[in-house]
Amino acid sequence: MTTDTPGAGPAPTAVPPRVLTVAGSDSGGGAGIQADLKAMLALGTHGMSVLTAVTAQNSLGVQGAWELPLEAIRAQFRSVVDDIGVQAVKTGMLASPAIVETVASLLADLNAPVIVDPVGVSKHGDALLAADALDAVRTKLLPVATVATPNLDEVAQLTGVRVTTEADMPSAAAAILEFGPRWALVKGGHLRGDAVDLLTDGAEEHWLRSPRHDNRHTHGTGCTLASAIAAHLAHGMPVPEAVAAAKEYVTGAIEAGFPLGAGIGPVDHAWRWR
Repeated sequence: MTTDTPGAGPAPTAVPPRVLTVAGSDSGGGAGIQADLKAMLALGTHGMSVLTAVTAQNSLGVQGAWELPLEAIRAQFRSVVDDIGVQAVKTGMLASPAIVETVASLLADLNAPVIVDPVGVSKHGDALLAADALDAVRTKLLPVATVATPNLDEVAQLTGVRVTTEADMPSAAAAILEFGPRWALVKGGHLRGDAVDLLTDGAEEHWLRSPRHDNRHTHGTGCTLASAIAAHLAHGMPVPEAVAAAKEYVTGAIEAGFPLGAGIGPVDHAWRWR
């Protein structure tokens, strides 16, 4: 039998792994840092954020976007990392060459896995990365990535490789790896048939498949997947296991996606709790 010491208060709470998202804000809550923080919470981590841009966004698209000053981005990053610390970082919307280069330089000396989601366009086709920022992504950001998670449109933007069948995916992944990330996760969700992704480090391949779903409410899938990978890495999982667990989580979130507004609704980050 144990008794509490008078005045001692409650026992200290265990500190969850800490995960940082460096990305833009989605005012509609479906993607961006809002999706990232929801996924991080759902997967048992403490989410933190560095805002790079603010968007006016809803289920129909992006109505406006405004970049934050580089000084504000640096200050947010240093405030979080120097005091709280991080076990993993995820990047999303970086918008401009200057922001890409600033974030890459901040991440270069960080002793934590980095998941790079090279966001180019929104789910609705709105540009979220300036065309002249692509070279900075290739030469500055991808080299610091533990895992890069491009979809097929982003692969084409970055490498010129166009994937039309599953057989094209290994060459696309190889082209991404040439820019320096340790692992490439090429997301083949735009292909016909099952949703198939390829994870490779150039030496081993891991194919991840899930049945094609009919739910059209898929806003935030890329942000959610990258954040889920970061969360699982923060828990100490090896990359292949972290990616597989993240794929399982996001598949459930897509299947549970719900209508919101007049356009494409979000995935359900809390699907395991419903």
